[in-house]
Amino acid sequence: MAKEKFSRKKIKYIEEKKCKSIVIACNSASSVADESVTSIANNTSIFNVIDPVVEEVVKQCADYKIGVIGTKATIQSGVYKKKIQRLCNSAQVVSIATPLLAPMIEEGFINEAISHTVIANYLSNKKLTAIDHLILACTHYPLIHQNIKDYYKGKVVVIDSVNIIAKYIAKQLEMDNLLNNSSTTEHHFYVSNYTESFEKSAKFFFTEDLKLEEVTLLD
Repeated sequence: MAKEKFSRKKIKYIEEKKCKSIVIACNSASSVADESVTSIANNTSIFNVIDPVVEEVVKQCADYKIGVIGTKATIQSGVYKKKIQRLCNSAQVVSIATPLLAPMIEEGFINEAISHTVIANYLSNKKLTAIDHLILACTHYPLIHQNIKDYYKGKVVVIDSVNIIAKYIAKQLEMDNLLNNSSTTEHHFYVSNYTESFEKSAKFFFTEDLKLEEVTLLD
């Protein structure tokens, strides 16, 4: 109930900002909270970051062995395996939790010896042996996309969700006549719990100077 109440407050705040759509920009949150968030929102379109990737993967449905790496919450939910096999029952899906990757990225260890070691340790897991595709099921992982591609040396198709999700949402907004084609865009960043470390990690994702604004949502 507490999480649902907090979700309601967040959705209400976003809708008060006149947002035309909401993206649950986290695989863990998408895997456990997509339906509850959708039920809370009124007329605002809700996008998660899982369905667009699944739809793209199964376009070439075959006897693939698909690997999935993500946080413990995402992997334990089994959401990728369920959704992929619902659309392509011949696909074999194997998943492993890679909990050190997100904090490693947040601390700036992206293209260093320590990052290469951690990545290699996870990807050498026997469950990922002979995979054809690897889904990066965390919105942090695109920052180490090239490192992962280098590990596989072209033998595995590494599926980076960023472009897939962006194109999917753009297409949906265009269909709903909501796509903004303006060349000038103003960004605002709001957080419910501000920390300097989070602001630092946010700058890894946006190639611009940004300032997070903390808003109070709890009673």
